[in-house]
Amino acid sequence: GTDTAFDPGQMKIGRRLAIKILNASKFALGLGDGAAAGSPDSAGTVTEPIDQAMLSQLADLVEEATAAFEGFDYARALQRTETFFWSFCDDYLELVKGRAYRDDDSAASAHLALRTALSTLLRLFAPFLPYATEEVWSWCGDETDRLDGFETQSVHRAPWPTAEEIRAVGGGSGGADASVLTVTAEVLGRIRKAKSDAKASMRADVETVTVTDTAARIAALRLAEADLLDAGKATELLTVEGPDDGEPTVEVVLSPTTAEG
Repeated sequence: GTDTAFDPGQMKIGRRLAIKILNASKFALGLGDGAAAGSPDSAGTVTEPIDQAMLSQLADLVEEATAAFEGFDYARALQRTETFFWSFCDDYLELVKGRAYRDDDSAASAHLALRTALSTLLRLFAPFLPYATEEVWSWCGDETDRLDGFETQSVHRAPWPTAEEIRAVGGGSGGADASVLTVTAEVLGRIRKAKSDAKASMRADVETVTVTDTAARIAALRLAEADLLDAGKATELLTVEGPDDGEPTVEVVLSPTTAEG
């Protein structure tokens, strides 16, 4: 082998990743009141389709990362984990943020899904970012009172995550449709682009979002409709069924006040 040359650019990328882990963790751990955030009795269950979809994708990631580690392909393990994490932050967190602040069963679903994802991602990142992940893990309680999912004192003493444990939290291996998150994130991206093209704030109101897509993808999107409308600041989602071999389209109509501004 050869030595790796020092690259300031890579240091900046690593710093950005570490900071994002810290910030995303603060959000996930800050939801709910102190006791409910980690109590097994109040953790609730993952009932929302988009939460189950995220956990299904996370379980697939664990299988891929584990296989990469066992094959000594550490670069691939990191690359797959990073790719998932950035999508998790950019799409999933934004989609469930509004619901997570409520006080109902749907919020409890988001809380448990977020804590499960955080516990899993910290363990996947620990070999590459030992100090940042250990710092976040230390926020999860003391020696006698730790949050559910973060039982060990150190992330480096925690068991390696398994796909089975994640799928169990998400309601079983066969119950989740991973496309719910994929399709919803794609539409949210189109809404963001429409606002950017109009030079409008990302918090600008949207009158309607019209999606033309296949019946299967529309059905998946409808399962996360409330989260999409909340994240996109949209009033109404309209759908048009297109051919299976057609190209999906998204038409975004900003509210009159936004368009005029």
